[in-house]
Amino acid sequence: MQQTILVCDDEKEIVEAISIYLEGEGYKIIKAYDGLEALDILNKQKVDLVIIDVMMPGLDGIHTTLKIREKLDVPVIILSAKSEDTDKILGLNIGADDYISKPFNPLELVARVKSQLRRYMQLGNIGGNSSQAVFKCGGLTINDDNKEVFVDGEPIKLTPIEYNILLLLVRNAGKVFSIDEIYEQIWNEEAIGADNTVAVHIRHIREKIEINPREPRYLKVVWGVGYKIEKQ
Repeated sequence: MQQTILVCDDEKEIVEAISIYLEGEGYKIIKAYDGLEALDILNKQKVDLVIIDVMMPGLDGIHTTLKIREKLDVPVIILSAKSEDTDKILGLNIGADDYISKPFNPLELVARVKSQLRRYMQLGNIGGNSSQAVFKCGGLTINDDNKEVFVDGEPIKLTPIEYNILLLLVRNAGKVFSIDEIYEQIWNEEAIGADNTVAVHIRHIREKIEINPREPRYLKVVWGVGYKIEKQ
């Protein structure tokens, strides 16, 4: 089944270049040139992944991603002309799953798209393989059959990346994972400069599952080593 990718950037040359690379991989591409146009498309048809530029006139990529996250769990990759970590962290903080800095390497772009779509397909349980697995840790419950997370009976909404990180840690409750181990298991690629990327997602998960993220009950840091889910 052909997967659909929405590419949004106010620079038409960038949209065309990305479209050529991804169409060559067999993806269907929908083009948008500002945030409002992208949101209108998402309201009307199913999209499997969004690639969106941060800096756009009108509704920029940050505010567009915030709007997307209000309704959809679709993977979002942000494009940024800046290489500063602050720009990347901002994108991850508001719900993006990954980022690519301009100018980008076409092979890296394609690899990141494929990686995000693989995780999204696994999250949606495409293919009908039922895991019939429920993992519990105190008041934290993950139903991997339905890809649902509950804390004290209340449903928690996670992005695909957040879900996969939490599932990894909960399934191995008590085990400490280094940042590099988390990155390599979730992103399926070598961890190079992964600290900020993983830390932002960890912070997001904490904000969603912990009553007081500053004093976490579940997701603990082991200083100098990594992160773990505390056995309850």
